[in-house]
Amino acid sequence: MTASQKTRRGRTLPLHLVLVVVGAVMAVPLLYAALSGFKSTDELSRNPVGLPESWVTSNYTQILGSGDFWRLIGNSTLIAVGTTVLIVAVSALSAFSFARFAFRGREALFTLFTMGLMFPFAVAALPLFLLLRSLDLLDNPLGVILPQAAFGLPMTIIILRGFFRQIPGELEEAATLDGCSPFGFFWRVLLPMARPALGTVSVLAVVTSWNNFFLPLLVFTDAQWWTLPIGVQQFQGQYSAEYAKVFAYLVLAMVPALAFYSVAERQLVGGLTAGATKG
Repeated sequence: MTASQKTRRGRTLPLHLVLVVVGAVMAVPLLYAALSGFKSTDELSRNPVGLPESWVTSNYTQILGSGDFWRLIGNSTLIAVGTTVLIVAVSALSAFSFARFAFRGREALFTLFTMGLMFPFAVAALPLFLLLRSLDLLDNPLGVILPQAAFGLPMTIIILRGFFRQIPGELEEAATLDGCSPFGFFWRVLLPMARPALGTVSVLAVVTSWNNFFLPLLVFTDAQWWTLPIGVQQFQGQYSAEYAKVFAYLVLAMVPALAFYSVAERQLVGGLTAGATKG
């Protein structure tokens, strides 16, 4: 090993140690919850950190065999997909207008959108509830999809506008000379080139919607429309004395989000770094 390799290794060793520590902090609670779900509540009280003496798979199989659990996943998926489609469609068109057109009041209007980032949802809870009730959108998936999309627009527009502005103007001029309309340039040229950014905002929208607890709790009183976070809360209240079952439910509730993120991780990282590598 040369001196330069030793120096490089010495510089990267602290970073590797930090990554190992962070990974352990994140992985150990997940591993503990997964193993605890294979224990009985009595064994979990006697042996909280060791391996299960007898693997109680019924904690997991009973939940997986429950129609309520799959209904919660279906509701969360429906709302997440609907929210994401609406956010991406509206934000892409808005960001295209802000990035490629010059019109009076553009920057003021864009600033108005960015101010939405500073508007906390808790402040809007009561007016939003009254509005949804007047529109008869309570116990309706649209009562969650529309507000989630509204609160997700500012961040998504900011991300997409920055990406769209980096597309060379020569491409738009060439498309115009070939007889392409502004919307044709947006649909045929800009969107395919912005696929990494669109993937990034889609992942962020899905994860945000999937983890949303307060808004579905505010809108849904009918258990048929409950989402997975509400289901977790209800299950914890119903089986508060059976800790092993609660751990099993928590682990199974995390699996869809972890599986989705593992698939979309490359798209998310690629979209976040695309803007830095352009130009």
